[in-house]
Amino acid sequence: MSVRTRRLPQPRRAQRALFATAAATASAVTLATLLLAGQAGAANTSLKSAAEAKGVYFGTALTQSNLSNSTLTSVASSQFDMVTPGNEMKWDTTEPSNGSYNFAPGDQIVTYAQSSGMRVRGHNLVWHSQLPSWVSSLPANQVQAAMESHITTEATHYKGKVYSWDVVNEPFNDDGTLRQDVFYTAMGSGYIADALRTAHAADPNAKLYLNDYNIEGENAKSNAMYSLVQSLKSQGVPIDGVGFESHFILGQVPTTMAANMQRFAALGVNVAVTELDDRIQLPASSANLAQQASDFATVVNDCLTVSGCVGVSQWGVGDADSWIPGAFSGYGAATMYDGNYQPKPAYNAVVAALGGSTSTSSPTPTPSASASPSASPSPSATGAAGPCKVADSVSAWNTGMTENITITNTGSSTINGWSLRFTLPTGQTVTSAWNTTITPATGPVTSTNLSYNGTLAPGAAITIGFQANQTGNASAPGSFTLNGSTCSRG
Repeated sequence: MSVRTRRLPQPRRAQRALFATAAATASAVTLATLLLAGQAGAANTSLKSAAEAKGVYFGTALTQSNLSNSTLTSVASSQFDMVTPGNEMKWDTTEPSNGSYNFAPGDQIVTYAQSSGMRVRGHNLVWHSQLPSWVSSLPANQVQAAMESHITTEATHYKGKVYSWDVVNEPFNDDGTLRQDVFYTAMGSGYIADALRTAHAADPNAKLYLNDYNIEGENAKSNAMYSLVQSLKSQGVPIDGVGFESHFILGQVPTTMAANMQRFAALGVNVAVTELDDRIQLPASSANLAQQASDFATVVNDCLTVSGCVGVSQWGVGDADSWIPGAFSGYGAATMYDGNYQPKPAYNAVVAALGGSTSTSSPTPTPSASASPSASPSPSATGAAGPCKVADSVSAWNTGMTENITITNTGSSTINGWSLRFTLPTGQTVTSAWNTTITPATGPVTSTNLSYNGTLAPGAAITIGFQANQTGNASAPGSFTLNGSTCSRG
């Protein structure tokens, strides 16, 4: 679904060739081209584990309605480690009438994030859009008190539960002037410093950001944001970061993005890519998807080359829940996952840019919303298992881990329905899985095919995976059997 009432970023002029990341971009294009020869395969490393290995996060945006889509949430929890609520913390939701608060929608996002081991970017406290009419109708001498009360109440409610706040969202016009909204009209430019101080007083440990679009490259708008941050820092105003929304048009990632983010970091603030997508005029061609892979890799490489860039968040999980089609007629396909939540070339390009491992040998779709697990097959009900080979990779952190397992049919007969059995090391408990169902959650387990991936022709492979909690032993299983036959490793 699209995020309601979001503003429409203005199209940019086409940019010249990418500068310092040309070599990395070329690699991403090569990878994307290879993947487009068939169907895009899933990387062997999750986005979040690859990002965490680089010391950054990789996040996504979710709305309350997304939480009922088990396919979407499975991808979100397995691939992302930061969540931004799409609408649930904005003023029209949290305080629809003066002094009457509704935090239930935002609380649901926070609860999901906590149960999935994800942090939360609070979004947002002050914005000219999605603002209840009662705020805009206030006399000028009452606006400051209303703003401070709103910030204090919301930030206090979520104190200790959010990593950061977009305290003021989109304060600038494209020409670099401040928007003349109700806050500016009542308080002048000082409303931004007041909002930051108020948020800091309510939650001193949250990172406080200013967030805007069309500031990714060096231009009048980013220059204005730079001057504002410089001024705030000189006044001792608490500001920790600047968010670069990064709603791009295919092939138009600014060549000055890395240098621009670096100059902000030099001021002593963090920078983050907060709402990344890359819209394509539909229908998307193979060449479009290859360019999109290059664009995504460029953005990630820009972040990695900038001191103080703490992470990247995509706006939405996949094309099916992206806001782009609803906001830009004729455009879509803007994320790393397609309408069925299968990974696109951009996904593998990003994992590669993050230093993770990728696989191009076989398609590894994520289940569609209509997919349902098939019954666990018995060896007698399937095609002959024959020889099989299993390759697996583990990424671990603190008390969590992900494991991707690639199963290859090395026999001469087609397998129609498969059941992979293995034993989880002590202390590992499966919390979610992709491209398979796994039961039980600990000890000796059975992984079975879903409705769309039960057939394995001779030489064919399928990659499945799971996320698990672990208590210090993140080892891979010692052996695997497929439909009763022991698989070789490699």
